[in-house]
Amino acid sequence: MDGRGRDFIEYIPRLRRYARALAGERSRADDLVQDTLERALVKFHLWQPGSDLRAWLFTIMHNVFINQLRSQAAGLTVGLDDEALPMAVRPTQSDWLEVRDLQASLLQLPDEQREVLLLVGLEQMTYEETAGVLGIPIGTVMSRLSRARERLRALLANGGAAPAGLKVVK
Repeated sequence: MDGRGRDFIEYIPRLRRYARALAGERSRADDLVQDTLERALVKFHLWQPGSDLRAWLFTIMHNVFINQLRSQAAGLTVGLDDEALPMAVRPTQSDWLEVRDLQASLLQLPDEQREVLLLVGLEQMTYEETAGVLGIPIGTVMSRLSRARERLRALLANGGAAPAGLKVVK
């Protein structure tokens, strides 16, 4: 294995975690990671030595994810093996339910809000790094993050149901 392959290996767990949060299911997340790594290997000559390889890989993943969303057919695909695999360590029932509710609520967020929330909150990227990965201004990162956190709080408070809008009372 050459040097760049070894460099990529250390980031695979983080890429998988982010892909799982973006895609929502194991099979799509694995495909996203594979597509990301494949594109990174093919385009490795474009990476600038001395720059942040992690941010470069996350930028590629973001672009691959957006391209997949755009070209996605109307129907959703479901991996056959997702429910057949047992969990490595079975958590308590309430922990599992909380994680399930969090994942369901995350998937209800708009893609642009979910991406920012995951990069800042889960991957602990700075606002500047997140802005670079997504190709948006820092102010946009901050406003999307604020909206994502607020909406996630509301979704979790309502048990995963979308918060009701305000009514005009006369």
